Amino acid sequence: PCPTLGAHAIPLPAPSRPQAVTVAPAGLYAPWCGHCQALAPEFTRAAGILKNDSAGLRLAKVDAMEETDLSAEFGVTGYPVLKLFRDGNRTHPIDFTGTRDAEGIVRWMRRKAGPSTELLQDEASAQEFVASQDVVVVGFFKVRGLVGRSGGSAQGFYEVASDAVDVTFGVSNRTELFQKYSVTPDTVCLFKKVRGGELGLNKEELSRFIGLHSLELVMEFTSQNSPKIFGAKILNHLLLFINKTLEPHLEILGSFRAAAPPFRGQVLFVLIDVNGEGAQVLQYFGLKSHEAPTMRFINIETNKKYPLSGSELANSTHSPSLSPQPHLMSEEVPEDWDKHPVKVLVGKNFEQVAYDETKNVFVKFYAPWCTHCKEMAPVWEELGERYKDHENIIIAKLDATANEIVNLTIRGYPSLHYFPAGPDRKMIEYKSARDLETFSKFLENGGMLPAEDTQPVVSRVPGLQPATA
Repeated sequence: PCPTLGAHAIPLPAPSRPQAVTVAPAGLYAPWCGHCQALAPEFTRAAGILKNDSAGLRLAKVDAMEETDLSAEFGVTGYPVLKLFRDGNRTHPIDFTGTRDAEGIVRWMRRKAGPSTELLQDEASAQEFVASQDVVVVGFFKVRGLVGRSGGSAQGFYEVASDAVDVTFGVSNRTELFQKYSVTPDTVCLFKKVRGGELGLNKEELSRFIGLHSLELVMEFTSQNSPKIFGAKILNHLLLFINKTLEPHLEILGSFRAAAPPFRGQVLFVLIDVNGEGAQVLQYFGLKSHEAPTMRFINIETNKKYPLSGSELANSTHSPSLSPQPHLMSEEVPEDWDKHPVKVLVGKNFEQVAYDETKNVFVKFYAPWCTHCKEMAPVWEELGERYKDHENIIIAKLDATANEIVNLTIRGYPSLHYFPAGPDRKMIEYKSARDLETFSKFLENGGMLPAEDTQPVVSRVPGLQPATA
């Protein structure tokens, strides 16, 4: 047996898998996968908690390297993947959406097994329920048989309750509770310790509203919170980098928190502790821990990053809109950047080199940790040697994890782009074979390959400006 998962998890070979248990999330994993290894102890701990669960909840594991047919059947290409199988239903498993720790797995399983809501029978139980959590949601429906998924107007409510495992849901059909909370039938209310609100019954709007208001105004970036942060469907994030061990930094956090309310739903305020789990975020923004306190604004769809000052944030609270200027990371230009066959580009010298109208520039955008980049490095150096004496051809490389370029988003490593000579500011993305002879053929043909080869993608980059830190 593979040691990745522990003794409480049930290995499921293909023949028995659909009928193994009544409700079971199956973890499809690869033994070599680092994320699988990180999940393993949490998955095992959750399996131990659920081992004697009266609801018949069980965890199972599938080695995707061995059970290749199962991987293909369920479209598994990345690892680990968690899927829930109910009552032997093989054709419509439910994708796991909870947090990947033992408590999150158990909570998600129990919510899916039901019931997803608590039935409120009288005023006393309702008051106790509302006071039990910082945020609760109550559905008021004038129907019988509320326990379970009764269909009709309550159906969407039950579906949202099943999915939103981090929020506590209650339901009632009692007339006296309608009167107490001044609501009409088919109303959903969110109760917060600060204030509540009456909600409509559109499932998508209800789900978004509950998800939004169940978030804290300022979310600290941790391994537990990251699924909530990136699952909030808010594209604009404002990050405050502080050291929580320093009292002056905590005072800044207070001001940051006070500025957040007008932006709810528009901008997600995120705390990054540079002395804790948030330290891993620093590199992505090109920051060092000693630069805290500082703020960065990012759109997670475009990955564009912007610096923001405290005064800009304070001014914007009077009219909740933010319009910071883009911030592009750049290393300093090395003194010997052009002394070797492969030239070293950074954000600060990219414009002058790549868009030199007299040069054809072939650039490798790489990540220092990327295995494919390391494997290709000798070929790229050899290409540089071959063309080092060509006055109009430059072979270059740029660390895309530390340098950013306007209007150019690198989505995979290594990425190869060719910038032909001339005033048109063209950029050609190279997508053909990555060997010395094909590279040479491409360069000798002015950024083109014979018809039988894959043709590169040509685009124009308008208004590219010098990238500065």
